[in-house]
Amino acid sequence: MSARFGAHQSIAGGIHLAFERGERATCDTLQIFNKSNNQWAAREFTAEDLELWFEAWQKSSLDVACAHNSYLINLASPDPALHEKSYRSFKEEVERCQVLLVPNLVFHPGSHVGTGADAGMSRISTSINRLFDEIGADTEVTLCLETTAGTGSNLGATFEELAQIIDGVDRDERMGVCLDTCHIFAAGYAITSADEYAATMRRFGDTVGIERLRVIHVNDSKMPFGSHRDRHDNIGKGLIGLQTFRHFVNDSRLSRVPMVLETPKGKDLTEDVEGLRTLRGLQESTL
Repeated sequence: MSARFGAHQSIAGGIHLAFERGERATCDTLQIFNKSNNQWAAREFTAEDLELWFEAWQKSSLDVACAHNSYLINLASPDPALHEKSYRSFKEEVERCQVLLVPNLVFHPGSHVGTGADAGMSRISTSINRLFDEIGADTEVTLCLETTAGTGSNLGATFEELAQIIDGVDRDERMGVCLDTCHIFAAGYAITSADEYAATMRRFGDTVGIERLRVIHVNDSKMPFGSHRDRHDNIGKGLIGLQTFRHFVNDSRLSRVPMVLETPKGKDLTEDVEGLRTLRGLQESTL
């Protein structure tokens, strides 16, 4: 099975338009927001919205890897009002994924805001347990914790933190992970040489489990190794180095995992086309 490559695409003008944009960008798969990423409120899907979405999907050769949730949400927040607001928004996004048949919802673990990592992670796990209690165990959406750069009090910069959050979830069969190449590089995980990549992925497998890896964000980094700063760059244009991505696209264990660009681009999507061409060009022939 060859890797599926894609990119995050805008839903501006209608959620169904993500498919047309993805096709123009030469994607195999898509990541979207299922609502505005910088607003709490979400307009309910109309019957027409859903009809257009499924019609576009049926006509398209693309699949949908995941939705990414709003950057406003912080399930680790110690502030009761903000935590409840985050929880309700998070639950709504899960429900919207269910309606759209999007299989994965990627989310940043959140920030403990100075109250300590253990307390923050406990709040996240408790929130997810509440979610599953309220929406039922039959949800088919996998909740994917995203690796982070570890800026400030943000959680998720270590594989151990991701594992601890998952361990606190009662129904952990619906928990996955999204690995972001820029984020793990900025967090201090060496991936440049073949040996470094192998060691880092071995640590991921031993700590979290390769089977939990549902999505890979394939991003270069504007910031240096171990900087704990999250600044994406186009593939081969940043400090990670083009050859590093060869390890990911040729790892047979990852052939089932969609690889999605979240790199800078203009409205004509030229950068997506170039980035996807570059990634495909790094694949080694199996003939």
